This record gives sequence, C-alpha cells and structure tokens, in this order.
Amino acid sequence: MAVSVDEFLKMLDHLPEVKQGFGGEWVSLKVRGKGFGYLWERTQTVGLKSTVEEQAALVAERPDVFEVQFTTESTGWVVVHLDRIEADELFELVTEAWCMTAPKSLVESHEIVLWPELYPSS
Repeated sequence: MAVSVDEFLKMLDHLPEVKQGFGGEWVSLKVRGKGFGYLWERTQTVGLKSTVEEQAALVAERPDVFEVQFTTESTGWVVVHLDRIEADELFELVTEAWCMTAPKSLVESHEIVLWPELYPSS
C-alpha cells in the first residue's frame, strides 16, 4: 500500500485537460483554469477538492490517511498521505475532484475508467 509521487502524476494523464502549475513548494492541479488539487512532493501529500460530507467521512474513518485541509461553505478539501493509500482509491478521489471542477460538458464527454482497469495486476 502506497502511491509514489510519480504514480500520482501518471494518474493525471487519464483526466482530460489537467494542467499543472508550480507554486514554489507545491504543484497546483487545474482543469480549464479551476483548481481541484495540490501536490506537495516534499511531504508526499496531495490536497483534493471534495464535498464537505465526504471530507468529514474520510477523516473520521481513517485519520492516519486523511486530514482536513480547509472547508468552505460547499467544499471540503482533504489532505491525502500518499504512503498510506491504495492507488485505486486515490484515483477515484482524484477523478471525483476533477469531476467537481471540470465543466459539465467535459465531464459528460469523458469516459471514466477505474484504475484497476487501466493497470490490471499481473
């Protein structure tokens, strides 16, 4: 169990129009100019957009894997420790964050594929 920074970055290749921006100690993740995540390579953590309800559930269920980053009225950002999560679960969370942020037309035109289907175990 663990996802490397390189594997995380590889996941982004499977989501259309993801752009990375470098902000010093982090990499911002955007789709059509709107942010859905951040990567801190030094700490091997990722911040992802989620609903407030999902943020609370993730942190309550596994506080060793997830932390509250910050919360707005409608969005709960969650920090994910890459060394404590399976690739398929992380890909699902990244895809959900992307879907919350991308324009509806882009989401509808994208065929969402699960991580194990992309890289079946041998």
